Amino acid sequence: MPPFLAGLALFLASLPALARRQRAYLVADERLAEAMTGMAGGLRDIEACGLRENVTGRLGRRVGAQAAAARTLARVSAVRTAALAAGGWLPVVLVLAGTPWLLERGVGAGVVVGTLAYVTQSLAPALGGLVQGLGVAGVRLAVSLRRILTMAPAPAPALPAIRPSGGEVRLGAVTFAYGPHSAPVLESLDLTIAEGDHLAVVGPSGAGKSTLASLISGVLRPGEGEVLVGGVPADRLDPAVRVLIPQEAYVFRGTLRENLLYYTPPSTGLTEAVEAVGAASLVDELGGYDAQVDPGALSAGQRQLIALARAYLAPASLIILDEATCHLDPVTEARAEAAFARRGGTLIVVAHRLTSALRARRILLMDGARITIGTHEELIRTSPLYADLAGHWHPEPVS
Repeated sequence: MPPFLAGLALFLASLPALARRQRAYLVADERLAEAMTGMAGGLRDIEACGLRENVTGRLGRRVGAQAAAARTLARVSAVRTAALAAGGWLPVVLVLAGTPWLLERGVGAGVVVGTLAYVTQSLAPALGGLVQGLGVAGVRLAVSLRRILTMAPAPAPALPAIRPSGGEVRLGAVTFAYGPHSAPVLESLDLTIAEGDHLAVVGPSGAGKSTLASLISGVLRPGEGEVLVGGVPADRLDPAVRVLIPQEAYVFRGTLRENLLYYTPPSTGLTEAVEAVGAASLVDELGGYDAQVDPGALSAGQRQLIALARAYLAPASLIILDEATCHLDPVTEARAEAAFARRGGTLIVVAHRLTSALRARRILLMDGARITIGTHEELIRTSPLYADLAGHWHPEPVS
């Protein structure tokens, strides 16, 4: 028994170090996988820009770190073998070595054979199972469980959604930053959008246009201030009241009909909605409403048309288009935005082209923490930034 207990004690003492090395190995392995995935997605650009040596060096460092972590884990794991040898097989060696001495002192041969059988058939396999179970699967499970519990705190209980009585959008002293030490994207922003308004949002890259759209839709929460839709906090809003369509439209595998009716039960207005946003030719190209849709086979513009028709059919009274027409040609874009303007409700368009701003009733110009609201003519006269933006936009026909 003393060798068995010594082996067991040695194994248990090694478990904390084994868990630390296992955790370090998992982190290194994940970082390597992340680096390889990023490299695989940009192979064409890496070759075109002559970055092979640079990328190879960075990837090589990740491979080296993963290999070093694997070697360290292997060295610590060797303690398992030592524990198994000490606890499971050292007793066999001791019994065999001491057999003459035992026989001289009257211990029968049957007792010696029985002892060897017990150690080799019961004691050693039991210790081996314990070592392998705790030392391999158990350590991995413990490390993974600890990472899950420390990195993913339990979410706060979901609050019931509220359906607003009105449609006015109001932002009061809203400040938002993407990190505790990041500069605010929006700071002390006050904004009111009347129910039924058609507002275009313009501004230079990084001014916070998409952030504003996400705050109004409730996808993001302000760090300070409040965002209300009909008097209801945007993150408590009934999802059926608003629709946000980002630049990268969501289309899933299934029939075209299933994609179009994703927000709403079967509707008799399907054909009218498709005609309104200019997607009728797309329906014909794909083979009708019951044709199977492969998102990877569609162009970005086709995916946007499907998302626009889906949003048009939705019962939402607040529609937010975050450059949702940027992959459409100007004529199709004009038709889609005009359809949403006629549809009713509040329409907020993060403009990709100047024509989107010209079609709106009001234009919101964002420049960092500052905003200016007015018509196209008013902003041309009063805002040098807007005049500069308008000058860099390519003129296109407005419908």
